[in-house]
Amino acid sequence: MMIQIIQYFMRYVLQNPPESMRIFILLAMVLLYGTTGFLYFELPGNPELTWWDGLWYTVVTMTTVGYGDLFPKTMGGRFLVGWPIMIFGIGLLGYALSIIAALLITSKTKELKGMSSFNFKDHLVIFNFPGLSKIIRIVEELKNDPVFGRTTEIILVDEHLEELPLELVKRGFHFVRGNPIRDETLIRASIDNACHALVLSCKPGNPVSDNLNVAITLAIEGRSRKVNTVVECVDPISEELLKKAGCDKIVCTSRFDANFLTQELLNPGVQEVVGDLMSINGGQQFYFVDVSKSMSFREIVKSCREKKHLAIGVCRSTGIDLNPDENVLLDNGDKVVTIGESRITEL
Repeated sequence: MMIQIIQYFMRYVLQNPPESMRIFILLAMVLLYGTTGFLYFELPGNPELTWWDGLWYTVVTMTTVGYGDLFPKTMGGRFLVGWPIMIFGIGLLGYALSIIAALLITSKTKELKGMSSFNFKDHLVIFNFPGLSKIIRIVEELKNDPVFGRTTEIILVDEHLEELPLELVKRGFHFVRGNPIRDETLIRASIDNACHALVLSCKPGNPVSDNLNVAITLAIEGRSRKVNTVVECVDPISEELLKKAGCDKIVCTSRFDANFLTQELLNPGVQEVVGDLMSINGGQQFYFVDVSKSMSFREIVKSCREKKHLAIGVCRSTGIDLNPDENVLLDNGDKVVTIGESRITEL
């Protein structure tokens, strides 16, 4: 083991050191040369000089600041110390700064191109890029809810998107480009530590995209079942496959489209009502509120009214019951479906 460490040190440090180490050593040599040379020539004529004065003069000269508080007065200090520091020190410092700038630009470019890896926790991972407007609408709705929060990190995973759009960069998005069903891509998106995963249809309206969503769901659930996974599908037939894959919730857009069309035909204005209830941007919204103790629905309605909420139903493991009998009893763990302006934690 010791021999291998020595061989590694000889090969990668002494024989072929990394560029950062070379620059660090050269800068240290220039600083040492300037400090010792300045004191060697100037100390006899000015005994009050210290090592800090020599270092200060060297740094000020290398950075082209030139305060003028310290300067060589001897010929040796000017030509054997001052000039070499001006020529080599300034060039070396400029080269080091250019490398640092290049590293920063390369890092930012890698992130925009989706080549970076992330180590977030309790974040949201969005799979597939169906379009800029849809992604923006989803995120704006989520960030207006205090449960999600405006500080939650968001990672977009897509295989075909070449670069993260500027609009998403301004909203603090992160991007991982790669096959979403491969473990390598999921690890780069830190899916094991994610709180939510939202799988969108890459081609809205095309049932073929459901096959990819089923595969993505299997990949996510195979790695971490604690992630709250919501999947979008186009064909209602795909819902059964997604349930078997283990996703938490399924949103079938084609089924809701048909319901909206028929309801708007029979009851004009329904879409405005549903749109207000579904949007977090003002107005009233649906909420699922936890029940903390055994209560009747009559007591729940009264408690909700005190909090300026309207109780419209109950949610149990057996399903959702809207407008139930007022004598129905709810136990700890059940949820109440309410309508209100803001979220309440529990009843």
